[in-house]
Amino acid sequence: MPTSPRGTRRKTHPSPFRHQLDALQTGHALHPLSSARPRRLHLVFGDQLDTQAPSLLDLDRSRDLLLLVEVRAEAEHVPSHRQRTALFLSAMRHFALERASEGFAVDYVALDDAGNTQTFDGELRRAVVRHQPAELHVVRSGEWRVEQMVDHWAETLAIPVKRHEPAHFYLTPSEFAGWAAGRKTTVLEYFYRWMRTREQVLLDASGQPVGGRWNFDPENREAVTSKTTLPQPPLRFPPDPVTQEVLDLVRATWPDGYGDLAAFAWPVTRSQAQEALDDFVTHRLADFGRFQDAMVTGQPWMNHSLLSPLLNLQLLDPRQCVAAAVDAWNRGLAPLNSVEGFVRQILGWREFIRGIYWFAGPEYGSGNHLESHGRLPDWYWTGDVDMNCLRQSLGEVLAHGYGHHIQRLMVTGNFALTAGIQPRAISDWYLAMYVDAVDWVTLPNTFGMVMHADGGQVGTKPYASTGKYIDRMSDYCDGCRYKPDQRTGPDACPFTTFYWDFLARNADRFKRNPRMTLMLKSLERLPEAEQTAIAQHAEALRQRYGITPG
Repeated sequence: MPTSPRGTRRKTHPSPFRHQLDALQTGHALHPLSSARPRRLHLVFGDQLDTQAPSLLDLDRSRDLLLLVEVRAEAEHVPSHRQRTALFLSAMRHFALERASEGFAVDYVALDDAGNTQTFDGELRRAVVRHQPAELHVVRSGEWRVEQMVDHWAETLAIPVKRHEPAHFYLTPSEFAGWAAGRKTTVLEYFYRWMRTREQVLLDASGQPVGGRWNFDPENREAVTSKTTLPQPPLRFPPDPVTQEVLDLVRATWPDGYGDLAAFAWPVTRSQAQEALDDFVTHRLADFGRFQDAMVTGQPWMNHSLLSPLLNLQLLDPRQCVAAAVDAWNRGLAPLNSVEGFVRQILGWREFIRGIYWFAGPEYGSGNHLESHGRLPDWYWTGDVDMNCLRQSLGEVLAHGYGHHIQRLMVTGNFALTAGIQPRAISDWYLAMYVDAVDWVTLPNTFGMVMHADGGQVGTKPYASTGKYIDRMSDYCDGCRYKPDQRTGPDACPFTTFYWDFLARNADRFKRNPRMTLMLKSLERLPEAEQTAIAQHAEALRQRYGITPG
């Protein structure tokens, strides 16, 4: 299991970031060190870096104060990948500098500031004492845990607490609840069509989907071959002095933390995020659809956009991304299957997942529909495992804090599902290890899509497969000792063994699901002796890989 990081080191020299911030605010009436009392204290969380948020635009630069805080509790409630922590902190610092340059008063609490309590609650209360504001303003965060903290502030602070909905998303939680109300099931496809119609995206003059179909998934499942031209790598951004200071701070604070910092090159400003979007549309969108499910050794990015971290920090607006993709199709720069697939991920899936998170409530994360109780193996944190597909996928996560959606769903997730790992354990791992992880994204994706722990609220069937799927969509099996077509024996692929064992263990549950009928019929055709051998081999694998509770 992860070890606790060592304590933060005190600064021994002036911070370049602090020097820049102070210089920008010299002479401001509400400089954080001044005695003036602000009208509003506006707390900005690290995933709310939207310069166009109405709550921000409504501020009076001469009377209101922005507060941003770096606290260890937010990097340690799950053991955050060091690139994830660095991305949040660097983006926050750049946001603060940009707002100060625009004339906003900014009180910024750095991770290694003397007196930092290292919690949101402690730093908010210290700021209220320090500034004596008339009101506290906050925007809905990305996590129930934090919203419950805001509830507590509203009950216990002596000043009014005003809450705002972010303008970043297409829908508010109440609007999603209005769509979901009265439905027996919440199915993405129906939601996506409703959103396309609501937002008038990729529709013809009669209101029908362009191309005559809502969904072009059949065209979007190509594997890479020796004849495939690999895409140009995505635009990366070498650390500037502000980011480099953050990287040094993260190394010093969590010297034994998970994840490498050497390859950190994520966009950390709104202008860099726009460059990243332009780069994707220009160089990778055209083939994004065809190869969005493909996995290739040594190619962590393929045709993917790498925009999810920027969207989830609100450095990019989803409308901006959808408009750029549709414009590329209108100009003949990208085919419809690629553009529709990209639009579906943002306008459909992203909004759907967020809607489910708030609609289902804070108890959603306690579900365990399939009664899976296995331990998360320690090698998920190190990549030290003999299955090549997992070693490749986990290695890329450790190196970059990133893996694309098929690696997450059909490699790291598929293994957790079929092996019977406890849903909360794997969900916390996803939250810890990916730079784009925020709870509203991670929890429904893991509990619903990956682990089927919600009983079908997000995914209408479990996304389980044998090793043959991985063999078809990647070159990973070429470098692996296991054989994806074998169910038992020393050379049997663990994915294949666990798949058949998973079906057998859950057959009674799945009988009522029409999408599982063909899979169960295949299970029934296996001789009883082979089913017994599969169950025994699966149990031996759980023991070998450290999955069995104990």
